Amino acid sequence: MRRTTRYPVSGSNSLWQMYRTVPFWKVFKNVIVIQLARYCPSLRLKNAMYRSFLGMEVGQQTAVAFMVMMDIFFPEKIKIGDNTIIGYNTTILAHEYLLHEYRLGAVEIGSNVMIGANCTILPGVRIGDNAVVAAGSIVTKDVEPNAFVAGNPAKFVRYVEDHPRS
Repeated sequence: MRRTTRYPVSGSNSLWQMYRTVPFWKVFKNVIVIQLARYCPSLRLKNAMYRSFLGMEVGQQTAVAFMVMMDIFFPEKIKIGDNTIIGYNTTILAHEYLLHEYRLGAVEIGSNVMIGANCTILPGVRIGDNAVVAAGSIVTKDVEPNAFVAGNPAKFVRYVEDHPRS
């Protein structure tokens, strides 16, 4: 299981009740910052925006590609290590709003990780150091360090070969 905390709701579905869980103005600010960062060509500026305005932990020399979508409700629950690449149009979620409950879970992405384009990372997932996630994968559970995973849902394929890093 992923590391998420479950919060039951009654009445309408949980997304209709989102502003009971996160303030409107926080979401408004997050949407503006995330949309600006999605199109920002400067990796340094983009990482500074994530750190300063969203409270995310983003490591040194981490590269978040064009159009990556960070969680708009709880971006502060996302942690990315050093020298990691997050591929084009990837979505990283720290929440799930469901019919009768919502769930929150921190996402931890290690150092020297490569996440391919068009991936989805679900809440409560840890991706270990030196892991590789193939393009188009949906990560529904933890990825071991040095593992290569692929698919929907992402499944272990093999361990990544050691090679010198400069």
